[in-house]
Amino acid sequence: MSEIRAILTDIEGTTSSIDFVKDVLFPYARTRLPAFISTHADHADVQHWLHEAAKEAELVSASQQELIDLLQHWIDVDRKSTALKALQGLIWQEGYVAGEFRAHVYPEVAARLRQWRADGIRLYVYSSGSVPAQQLFFGHSEAGDLAPLFAGWFDTETGPKRLSTSYARIAEAIGEQPQHILFLSDVVEELDAARAAGFQTTLLARPPMACPAEAPHPCVTDFDAIVLG
Repeated sequence: MSEIRAILTDIEGTTSSIDFVKDVLFPYARTRLPAFISTHADHADVQHWLHEAAKEAELVSASQQELIDLLQHWIDVDRKSTALKALQGLIWQEGYVAGEFRAHVYPEVAARLRQWRADGIRLYVYSSGSVPAQQLFFGHSEAGDLAPLFAGWFDTETGPKRLSTSYARIAEAIGEQPQHILFLSDVVEELDAARAAGFQTTLLARPPMACPAEAPHPCVTDFDAIVLG
């Protein structure tokens, strides 16, 4: 096995509970979306992402309320929309800054990330959430500010997480050979794509999930069980 020089990690189900995103972050964004868009509609970044959402939905023209309804529906169905994720991130920023919540991380994650970083391994995030949302997440975690541990951040603007070309782009962006990068995720299809791009992979099966008897990737239940090289 090649030496691991960089680790790329997913968030939901990997470093952090899916329940936190589903039960805290999504409802927070959904509830505050109408007022946020009404009061920030003249902001350039909000205008840009509303335009991108309309384009994605193939709407030639749409009222503000129609866009709000569309985005709330996308939240309900967890649509992997770059525009939606960007707008959610802007809304979550207000909640994090106000101290209304802290991002969940599994108990062993912070210590393991710090140890890997101390060992000289570069750390990166690849999530469907926008890069600003990722930075807020780790910057306001239950374990403190973990954002400085990471050397870079990637979201779906890089490409879909189930396409091998996305991982090839990430390897090129961080200047590392794919075989020296370990990708961590709880989604087999994402790991398949990373492996196809030459990455090493590990499947996270957080309890109550369990590693399958014939796991298609090395499988662990927490970060402490990850073996590097």
